[in-house]
Amino acid sequence: MNTRKPTLVTLPQTTLSATDLAVLREAVRHLEHPSLAARLSSVVGTPIEMALQLLPRKWYLRLHEAAERAIGNALQIAIAPMDDTPTPKSRDVVYNLFGMASGAAGGLFGLPGLAVELPISTGIMLRAIAEVARREGEDVHSLETRMACVQVFALGGRATSDDAAETGYYGVRFALATSVSSAIEQLAGHGTASAPVLASVVRAVASRFGVNLSHKVAAQMVPIVGAAGAATVNAIFIRHFQEMARSHFAVRRLERLYGTDVVKARYEALAAEH
Repeated sequence: MNTRKPTLVTLPQTTLSATDLAVLREAVRHLEHPSLAARLSSVVGTPIEMALQLLPRKWYLRLHEAAERAIGNALQIAIAPMDDTPTPKSRDVVYNLFGMASGAAGGLFGLPGLAVELPISTGIMLRAIAEVARREGEDVHSLETRMACVQVFALGGRATSDDAAETGYYGVRFALATSVSSAIEQLAGHGTASAPVLASVVRAVASRFGVNLSHKVAAQMVPIVGAAGAATVNAIFIRHFQEMARSHFAVRRLERLYGTDVVKARYEALAAEH
């Protein structure tokens, strides 16, 4: 007689707890209504849309090129193994200071300085994002997690090629899914990924990252900003992506707990309330 007990399968919960619902609501607020432009406007004393008009037309192509180089650098860092040693939360301050210093140094030389500085500061931000992921229970040894860190740079920015369905949080994740999945599959199977696949990821993320980057550069170009204001602009820029990361990985943690379909449905219902 078989007395073996049946294996119990734990199914995802279908109702979010009050605490987790509050976490999701806060994530919706940050991810669907990013405040980078508003914060920069308050620093420069003028709407960021007006500040954007101060940028020479020829700068936009160079900004796009700088964004692609920065995301390419971040992607190479993400592909390499990450240190698994937990760091204290106070390290966030250190990341902010390094990012502000590198940004301020690059800002002294205008756009040419940005081309040199941005890959460095983006790499610093990626490490800060990885720390956020670790605190939310992610395995930073996982390629999927490391690619999710890179995706944070695409959040809170709208590419000119986007339609309305691609501007929300889940829309951006869906838009990036194919290129990111292809890169993960190749990296997992061969240890390397083809140049076209990696270039596809870089283009997809950089097109959105470039929107936020143009806001940052435009704010720094306002004549009244000065050195102190430029440092504040860099701090706001870094803090924006830290907030995006905290919200992004909070959503992913809830998906692991309740299931993606449950969280996505609740997320979209909350987003529709605003």
